[in-house]
Amino acid sequence: MSFGHGKAVATRIPVVFIAGVGRSGSTLLERVLGELPGVCSVGEVVHLWERGVRNNERCGCGAAFHDCPFWRRVGEVAFGGWANADPDRVHELQRTVDDVRYVPRLVVSRVGGEFRRALEEYNAYYERLYAAVRQVSGCHVVIDSSKRTSLAYCLRRSPRLRLRVLHVVRDSRAVAYAWTKTVRRPEVVDADSYMPRFSPAYLALLWNGHNALLQALRWLGTPRRLVRYERFMAAPEAVLADVAHFAELSIDETALSFLDDGHVRLSATHTVAGNPMRFTTGRVELRRDDEWRRSFPEGQRRVVSALTFPVGACYGYGVPRPRPAAERMSRASAE
Repeated sequence: MSFGHGKAVATRIPVVFIAGVGRSGSTLLERVLGELPGVCSVGEVVHLWERGVRNNERCGCGAAFHDCPFWRRVGEVAFGGWANADPDRVHELQRTVDDVRYVPRLVVSRVGGEFRRALEEYNAYYERLYAAVRQVSGCHVVIDSSKRTSLAYCLRRSPRLRLRVLHVVRDSRAVAYAWTKTVRRPEVVDADSYMPRFSPAYLALLWNGHNALLQALRWLGTPRRLVRYERFMAAPEAVLADVAHFAELSIDETALSFLDDGHVRLSATHTVAGNPMRFTTGRVELRRDDEWRRSFPEGQRRVVSALTFPVGACYGYGVPRPRPAAERMSRASAE
């Protein structure tokens, strides 16, 4: 199905795309950003076509996708109903243009032929969806936490989007450990379904590759802001204020009133996929998760540290910190 660039949207659609390796705190960041005025966070849209349209999994509000009034209305505005949005076609286009192996072609200034036509059709699904979300919610900025690196490279070529990329990064050892854990997917209610698990060495290589590609976006002129998970946990107000400025949102002190003494008040949102905490509402403690320091086997931790050191050093991970002056003086006098 081909969609034209008609008069559905008069101006470029502001979209903040959260990118990075999974288990880096992106779902929590998206949920907190979703509490800002003028923002609508919709989860990992890359999975909407399969998990929402086809499988009717649960929305973040708790309702099944096709029973959710918000998503029903979005489908009507975007496609005249979800029956007109063909997930098979989306997946066919995804296999054609949305993969890391196609990033070199997505980087070059001119893309022609069948690849260009497939890319335009693929992007049109997202353009119509984002425009409908903006219209139905009344928001100014749509937040998509798909994280998929190649999707960011696809969307940056859309003339209908004003794309900004939030590059979320977390210590590679914490990320690798998180992917060894068994995590159930609560959005699937009629069967036991679990998120995939990966070996630490494999995750280390993914961590290197995706973070390097996301770093390169700024050299291509795509607006990009780095958000370190550890800093977000330590200073959430400062990070949110910086991200709001990056997203061209006008906020004042009252806009952050949902943050209080290391806690955040989360309301229900219409997220289509993501970490299970997308279903969490109410008062939530913003506490840094350092379980990996206690539970990640030392041998596996060393492997991840070695494999990710060159890239991790660019982000300040794995770099030995200088000892305080008092400690250096004490050691010198002892010698």
